[in-house]
Amino acid sequence: MYLERQVTLARAVLAALSLVALLETSPAPVPRLPVALLSLYLAVALGAALGGRFTDAGQLHIPVAADLAVLALFLGLAPSVFAFWLLLLFVVFALATRGHSRALGAVIALAIVGILVRLAWVEPFQWQSASRWAAIGLGMLVSGLGIAFLGARERQHLARQQFLDTVTGLLRFERGLNESIRQMLGELALAFDCEQACLAARDEDLDRVFVWRVYPDQTEAPAPEALPLSRSDTFLLDAMETSVCWNFGNGRNHGFGWDRRTGRRFRTLPPPPESTRNEFTAKSLLAATFEFDNRPAGRVLLINPLAPGGPGWRSAAQAPHRRFSAADLRWLEQIVRHIGPPLENIFLLRHLRNRAIESERSRISRDLHDGILQTVLSLKIQLGVLRQKLPHKPDRAEQDLASLEKTVQQESEDLRRMVTDLRPLRLESADMRELMLGFAERFRSEHDLHIELFIEDRDLRLSDRICRELFQIYREALHNIKKHAHASHVVVKLGQDEAKAFLVVDDNGLGFSFSGRYTSEELDQLRLGPISIKERTRSVGGTLTLESNPGHGARLTIEIPTH
Repeated sequence: MYLERQVTLARAVLAALSLVALLETSPAPVPRLPVALLSLYLAVALGAALGGRFTDAGQLHIPVAADLAVLALFLGLAPSVFAFWLLLLFVVFALATRGHSRALGAVIALAIVGILVRLAWVEPFQWQSASRWAAIGLGMLVSGLGIAFLGARERQHLARQQFLDTVTGLLRFERGLNESIRQMLGELALAFDCEQACLAARDEDLDRVFVWRVYPDQTEAPAPEALPLSRSDTFLLDAMETSVCWNFGNGRNHGFGWDRRTGRRFRTLPPPPESTRNEFTAKSLLAATFEFDNRPAGRVLLINPLAPGGPGWRSAAQAPHRRFSAADLRWLEQIVRHIGPPLENIFLLRHLRNRAIESERSRISRDLHDGILQTVLSLKIQLGVLRQKLPHKPDRAEQDLASLEKTVQQESEDLRRMVTDLRPLRLESADMRELMLGFAERFRSEHDLHIELFIEDRDLRLSDRICRELFQIYREALHNIKKHAHASHVVVKLGQDEAKAFLVVDDNGLGFSFSGRYTSEELDQLRLGPISIKERTRSVGGTLTLESNPGHGARLTIEIPTH
């Protein structure tokens, strides 16, 4: 679409210039027929150019055959070589940008022959005329080839930009890391027409190299190979600051490469490790480096390009092979630089998700260990004591059984609450008020706890994630008060100003074992405070303050920035 608009605009501009040149350079009187032809052509070109601003340019497409017909008619009518030359430049540009490379040479050659024949027909032959004709022919040839080169480069540039956009669009977190890499490597293998594409990423935290490979007939997302760093040279090819192309064959191996930071080409280049060639059965390979956080993080490798016209991927093992070139390596470098940031984002989001999963698992493990498991252990001990009491003190044993039954009931409720908390919570700011009021009402009726809930009258403008975490903190704070503080009255306030959202939970219970006001950092140093609530607050960039007055209650304040 972009190239078609360029062609449409160029047609109008060069048609106008050609008409001006005809009027300025033709001897008086100016022939009417070529002027009429150019005027009609200009009117059509302007109509297509202006109409393209209001409609789809494809609906106003003028075929290149029509441009060629106008050029041929103008050759027979126009007395001005300069006017004809301008039209020729446009036709050559249109052919080049539309991919008609085979017709370019024929059109330029026929145009030169045609204009020279016309000049020879209308002008008497002289040696001075011959030199002028030669200059005109040479000028047309050079300018025609030059404009054809520019048109072809414009077409190639646009095609490459579209390819970069396509490859970048494949790297999406929603698709998952493995599927994103599979589709991206598949596009690279198609673009370079090679047997295999590979991505190797080094993870220094895990001391591993993760390797993804895509083969011609692969349709499922590959699971990465997790290899020790001792095998990194096989896939990362030693120095990652170099971009490398290497060709193997009949004992005459050779390669080239350059420093990817400066572009300085190396005079001599050590061959890749023998393990690399053996791993990929490589005849020719390309390797370019991608960065994470401005540091080399891995390689993209392309293996064994197929010869043009070969049987293709379905029989790649028997296909004739070509060798990668310097142009291939530069293009791969450009692609890898372009996909580096979105690839880094996917890896980072995956890492953060894994950390969040590990953190949640740790929290669940800690809650189970500190709560239910401790209670089960206590029940086991009490049952052992009860077994010894039962033959001698049956009345006392009955009281102990009632106490144990109450403990089991309490832990059953806690376990049910924990399972409920583990369910995915979908929450928006518009639902926040109703959910908090509903939970407070249920909690009040089930546990005989007076709860006063104050929420700002104006609508809350919070992200779904902040709403979800605030509600979880609110719910967990009430459960902690019921279980540990033994309070009779709780006041909860939720509000928002220009910079932050805040949640305050104030109770009249037993308070904590310490006295005073502490931040979450101070509580961490003292190993005090509600661990799960602190972690949830940190996960959204918030701050926690806890004020305790033993015997008189505690106040929890959560503040979360909204920008």
